[in-house]
Amino acid sequence: MPIGWLAVLQSVPWSEVIKNAPKVADGAKKLWNAVTNKSAPLDPPFATAKTASSPELQTIAALQANVAVMASALSDLQGQMLASSELIKELAEQNTQLITRVEANRARVRWLALVAVLTTVTSVIAMVLAAGGGMG
Repeated sequence: MPIGWLAVLQSVPWSEVIKNAPKVADGAKKLWNAVTNKSAPLDPPFATAKTASSPELQTIAALQANVAVMASALSDLQGQMLASSELIKELAEQNTQLITRVEANRARVRWLALVAVLTTVTSVIAMVLAAGGGMG
């Protein structure tokens, strides 16, 4: 079976894999940085709301601040989702290329196995005929 794996590894489009590796690595790094470098938890900024004069205005200011924080967080999440989607798309494309190559190798191995069996049968028949012809 090592020959099968060798054939698979030889048929992998390594130039494509190597060419796309930096893009995939950069995408993964951006995604990782986006996920790990999150800002502080979404605490409502009530300190800015205390400058308003009436309680209703304070509540409205606090709600507006919360909406602004949540809109910013939503924007960050959308960026992360797009980066994740792009990375997944690139990985899926590479996976498709690899699967295509593996399938082509599987067909070649079947073809070579058939040729090997036919060659073996032909050789055995030739040896039998040669041995039988020399005796008669």
